[in-house]
Amino acid sequence: MRVSATAKYLRGSTRKANLVVRAIRGRRAEDAATILRFMPQGAARDVARVLASATANAENNHNLPADSLIIVEALANEGPTMKRWKPRAQGRAFPIHKPMTHITIVLEDREA
Repeated sequence: MRVSATAKYLRGSTRKANLVVRAIRGRRAEDAATILRFMPQGAARDVARVLASATANAENNHNLPADSLIIVEALANEGPTMKRWKPRAQGRAFPIHKPMTHITIVLEDREA
């Protein structure tokens, strides 16, 4: 049985979130939570939150034990970009792009 959790419109670069997501793909959920706790990247906190949500979905909605869950898919997809303007000297304006990311984690029961 597959269980998933998604967090959308998270502020941060998709490229940076992919570094974190790649590190936990294919691992046990408990091991991945430990790895994320000690990663220096800022996106690790967001990914850890999504992983905790997916684990809670598996336990509460499908009665799956948390120690038998494996991360089958972990994706960081590009979301919309907020576009802002930074005023500069002599009446000019420079664009500022504030990216967003959608993070999805899919867990599967190891015994299934």
